[in-house]
Amino acid sequence: MSVFSERLEKLRNNRGISQVNLAKELGIGIRAYQYYEWDQREPRMSVLVRMADYFDVSLDYLTGRTEE
Repeated sequence: MSVFSERLEKLRNNRGISQVNLAKELGIGIRAYQYYEWDQREPRMSVLVRMADYFDVSLDYLTGRTEE
């Protein structure tokens, strides 16, 4: 599992939001979101930015380039 997928799952669980509801919040399909969390695909930059904004974290943190 990549740092990105681990952090994505951790951030989602910390918020107490389901995969279905988060996918809706991000404007993507549930299957696409699951692929990201399961480390089977990588999101486009526009989706990464929406994820970082939603969780109020940097892109560097979300993608594993920094620890905070």
